[in-house]
Formats: sequence, C-alpha cells, structure tokens
Amino acid sequence: MFNLFNKTAINKTIFFVSADILLIAISVLSAFLIRFDGQIPLQYFPFISRIIILAIIFTIPIFYFQGLYSFSWSYVSTSEAISLLKATTISFLFLGITIFISKYFPSFKNFPRSILFISYLLVFIFCGGIRISKRVYLHVVGSTRISKKEKTLIIGAGDAGEQILRSIISSKVSPYYPIGLIDDSSIKQGVSIHGYKVLGKITDIPEIIKSYEVKELIVALPSAGKSTIKKVVELGGKAGLKKIKIAPALSEVISGKVSFKNLKDIDVEDLLGREEVNLDTKQIKNFIKDKIILVTGAAGSIGSELSRQTAKFNPSLLLLLDQDETGIFNISKELEDDFSNLKIQPIIADIRDKEKINEIFRKFQPKIVFHAAAYKHVTLMEENPDEAVKNNIFGTENLANISLNNGVEKFIFISTDKAVNPTSVMGTTKRVSEMICQSYNQKNQTKFISVRFGNVLNSRGSVIPIFREQIKRGGPVQVTHRDMKRYFMLTSEACLLVMQSGAMGQGGEVFVLDMGKPIKIWDLAKEMIKLSGFEPDKDIAIVFTGMRQGEKLFEEILTAEEGTIATQNQKIFVAKLSAIEPENLKRKLENIKNLINNQDKTKITKDLKDIILHYSQK
Repeated sequence: MFNLFNKTAINKTIFFVSADILLIAISVLSAFLIRFDGQIPLQYFPFISRIIILAIIFTIPIFYFQGLYSFSWSYVSTSEAISLLKATTISFLFLGITIFISKYFPSFKNFPRSILFISYLLVFIFCGGIRISKRVYLHVVGSTRISKKEKTLIIGAGDAGEQILRSIISSKVSPYYPIGLIDDSSIKQGVSIHGYKVLGKITDIPEIIKSYEVKELIVALPSAGKSTIKKVVELGGKAGLKKIKIAPALSEVISGKVSFKNLKDIDVEDLLGREEVNLDTKQIKNFIKDKIILVTGAAGSIGSELSRQTAKFNPSLLLLLDQDETGIFNISKELEDDFSNLKIQPIIADIRDKEKINEIFRKFQPKIVFHAAAYKHVTLMEENPDEAVKNNIFGTENLANISLNNGVEKFIFISTDKAVNPTSVMGTTKRVSEMICQSYNQKNQTKFISVRFGNVLNSRGSVIPIFREQIKRGGPVQVTHRDMKRYFMLTSEACLLVMQSGAMGQGGEVFVLDMGKPIKIWDLAKEMIKLSGFEPDKDIAIVFTGMRQGEKLFEEILTAEEGTIATQNQKIFVAKLSAIEPENLKRKLENIKNLINNQDKTKITKDLKDIILHYSQK
C-alpha cells in the first residue's frame, strides 16, 4: 500500500513539473507575442529560447521548495495561491537580476523589459489555473450527481462550515447536496461561499427547510454553546427533520481539517447545556511533562480518558494498570496509534496484590498516581459489600501505602458525589477512601488529593447507554423515579478538571468539581427518544420502576456541614472537612478487615456506619 501511495505521489510530481515546464515556455512565448502584437522582430528570436531555459531553471526548484508539488488537487485553496505568487515572484526576480548582470544578453539595454513582467503574470495565471482545474471540474460535474444525494443545510458559515462545504463539493462519495448555509452573523447574510449563499439566521431554519425541501442539517458550530446547538436541533425537529449531524470541535481534528467524514449524529451530550471549561493548560503541562505517570483502572471509562488526556501532556512514561486485559489491550493500542512517540507500559494487576504492586513501583518509580480503579455499581455493591470494601477501601489503602514508601509526589484519588451523606455501600467506601488519603497526607511526604464529581456521560453501565439500548429495542425506557435528578459531566471535562486539581493541590484536599445544573432522568429519557426520531409515550413508552436499594433521588455534592472554599479555577472548589484521626481510623479499618475475611455482610455495613456517621441505608 505504501509503495502504491509513493508511486502515485511521484507520478503526480512528474505530471506537474512537466506541465509547469510547458506552461513557462508558453508564457514566455505569449509575452513576446503580446508585447509585439503578434509580430516578433527577428533580432529578438534568440532571446526567446534563452529566457525560457533560464525561467525553467529558476522557477521549477523554487516551486518545489514552496511545496507546490505536494498539495491535494481537491483541496487547493488561497494558501496554495499565495505560495504560487511568492514562488513566481522570487523566480522572476532572480531571472531579471541574472539577465541584467549576465554577458549572455549583451544587448539587454535594447531588450523590452515589459516581457519579463508579462511572462511573470502569465506563469502565475497558467500554473495557478492547472492547479485549480480539478476543483473547478468537481464543482461543475457535481451537479450531475445530486439525484442520489440529500438536500442539506449547513449551520455555521465559519471555518468549520467552509471546510465541510468544500469537502462535500470535491467528493464523489459525499451523500450530501448542499443548498446553502445559515449563520447568525449579520455581516455574513447573503454572502456566497464556494458558490453557496448564506440564506439566513438560525431562527429562519424552519422556513428554509420548508422552502428548499431540506432533508438533513449539518451543525458546524464548534465554538458555539450547547444552548445554541440545542436551539438548532429543536428548530430542525419542529420542521420535521430526523437527520441532524454535528461537526467535532476543530481541536479534536488532528489534521486541522473538518470534512463530512468527521461528522457524527447529534447525541444527548451535545444538548445537556454544559459549556466548555477553562483550564490552565500550562499548569497541567508542568505537572505531567517528563514524569512517570501511573493510572489505575486504566481500562475503565474514567481511567481510559485520564490516560488519553495525560498522553497529550508528554509524560516520560505512561503506566496503564487494570485487571481487565481486553480493556488494557484496547487503550494501549489506541494510545500507541495516536501518540507514536509516547512510551506506554500496559500492566495487568490487582491493586490489592501487595507484592505485585510493590514490584511495579520499585521497577518503574511513578511520580504521579491517578487512582481510578474501583467497583462503582451501586446495586451490585449492596449485594457484595465485602468485595466493595476489599477493592475500594483496602485496594486504595494498599496503593496509598506503597506510593508513600516509594517516593510518589502526588496521589490523586477519584471520588464521587455518592460519598456525600452516603446511602449506599459504594458511596461509603469512597468516603472512607477519601479519609485514608487525608490520613496518609499527614505523614508529610506524598501529597494525597481526592476529587469528587458526579455521573460521567456514556461511561460503562451509566444511564445513557442503557437508555440507548432500550430505545434500540423499541422500548420501554425504564426510569426509576419521575423526580430523580443527577449531575452529568463529559468524560473529557471531568478528567481535565481532575488533572487541574492534581496540579494545584497541596495535599489533604478533597476537591469538588462544579457539576453545573442537575438534570431530571425523566427529561433525559424524553430527549434521547426524540433524538432517535420517536415521540415519547407515543412511539416508545417510558415506565417508572421504583428506586433501588442504595439510590437517592438527588446526589448532593456537599453536605450542609461542609461548605466549600473557592480556588483559582471557577469550576473547582475545596470541601471543608473535619480533621482525621489516623490511629482511630486505622483501628476501625482493622475491625472491618476481620469481618470481610468472615464475609459477614451485616456486620460490615454496621462497621462502615461506625466510620461514616452520615451513612444511612435505604
């Protein structure tokens, strides 16, 4: 395959070099004909071949070094035109200087210098013309293929909208036939982009859909707020549109180009109203760069995203640890493909295995630990409190102790809003783990930091993928309670804020992330049904199943007793918590350790309540 691509590139270069040589010769000859009205005096005939040879000698190498033989026919744009103008100007400056100082042209004083200027203009026009020819061709013949395409309206006439429109026009396989664009900017109204007009503003969407019989929308607003995108989707839905695509953020596209191939279906996370967070990326970079980073639970939803975000800040080595061999294989392969220069070490291990974890720390000497490994499913942990305690509490304690003994700089523990006034075993084990981190931080060596946040969109086992599967089966969509609310965050947003918290933490803090506004699960279900092209309770039923053991109607982020302290980041706060007595905590943990060995579930939950006074079973 590589040889095929290489051969194609060579053939393309040979074609353009040959074409440029021919066009330079034609340009110089045409310049003489224009200058002398088609009647070239005999004394100037010797100059024609000499100027052609010199023009080729100067122009072709300069064209090459300006990258004019390594562009895409389909995506030629103003940048290539500027490069061509620059290259032509430089080559003809050299040509003029050479002619002026060379004895090769002894009668230059009688030579009409306007020929050089005319040649210069013609070379630019002819060589530019051949480079734009394919785009012109694709635009002209594109109209013959529209019968199999769907009329599409592009929302956004900025860079993303222009790039998508250009890729649609130039592609033979695009399923879209653009009829125009929409933009709220008053300046852009009526403006043409690649021959397609800006037809109106977002509020005009229903009317334009009806007038032009639009079948599909493409939302190309990468910097717009979620409220704007939600408005577009609602207006499209009111007009009866079922097909709506959205372009990714420009920062997510590695090549810097957005095309119809990058588009994805509008999903519920695009509509939840959370705006992009502001981060001190310099602080995060200084925290991560050139350090050995360990991520536990790296195969999970949070751990894998933490690994992706960490990789962007150039650690010297990224250690990926989990018991899930398939998950570790997948995230390792993904990162190897996306970050070819990054050193990655996948590790299969149990965080409770003292000998194995000790060996890992001795061998690799990690400086930063992101601890995301945990059992998280509330109802399962109610049935298996011994396993929740073993993994979530004593796995954390094992990691914390080994981190302390091996000179780890910072240990960042991933906690949850379920640790506040816990009503579940899972939430209680997370709160105990926060206390362990606070206790170990008092040893004044490794800095232990905890970060709390709520539900993460599309994480494994979360409500969104469950609803999606229920809708796919035709319903019903099962909601536990009409009034149940939850906080939601994008996985990438949560992980970046975790990293920011780790960077700013001085040890002992429990950071609390601003989760925005809570969302009713019932409203979420209705929105997802609509996005799938159905009517709630008409096409797909919503049923209420009742709350399960350990669940709350509403997850608090802080208890009334705690309160918060603001930080330098408006999305991150510090919880004001009571001081921890390490010896008292250690004694109570020993009691629970004896109970889990005997698998006494009732006594385990009783002793958890002895540690966390706010723990109340439901």
